[in-house]
Amino acid sequence: MIDLQVNPRDIELMNGSTPQPTLFELLAKLTAQARTLSLTDAQWAARAGVRGETLSRLRRRDSCDLSTLQALASAVGVQLVLADEATGPTTDDSHVPTTLDRDAEARLLALAASGNLADATWAAAGPRFFMAGLAVMLAGEPGVDRRGLLALAERLHPGMTEPAVFTLWLDRSPLRPSRFLPLLEMERRHAA
Repeated sequence: MIDLQVNPRDIELMNGSTPQPTLFELLAKLTAQARTLSLTDAQWAARAGVRGETLSRLRRRDSCDLSTLQALASAVGVQLVLADEATGPTTDDSHVPTTLDRDAEARLLALAASGNLADATWAAAGPRFFMAGLAVMLAGEPGVDRRGLLALAERLHPGMTEPAVFTLWLDRSPLRPSRFLPLLEMERRHAA
């Protein structure tokens, strides 16, 4: 695969109270990214492994095969994230949940206690920026795979391990370390 030298961007399709972006809106975002890379529609379609006519037709439709949309996104360095209501409504930039209810908090505690560092599992649990910050926070705890958590954070949101970016996460996150970390310790003791 060609390295496009761009930072992946997340487009989240949210269920519930957050309106879902239309196919037109998603294609507009992907097209803008293709233009940033100086790709014509023909070049973009070729990189995605789809026919140029397919891309043209998509702009006149209101539905699309998910694999086609994923191929078009991947060709321009964009990752589509299909998110459920794991953490609820998010901020306008979709980086962090606006609030965390007890159920969402319990799911995050279970994930944190599990030791699972699979990118897909973490990406499915909430917005990538938010989940990357959680991984950095957990990396400071004793008895964890610090290197693994920091590497996971960087894969979820490049730059999250930088102090300024993590500070931004701390300022914006509804998850408070002073509450979450003691709960996590209890969760780990209960699981043992």
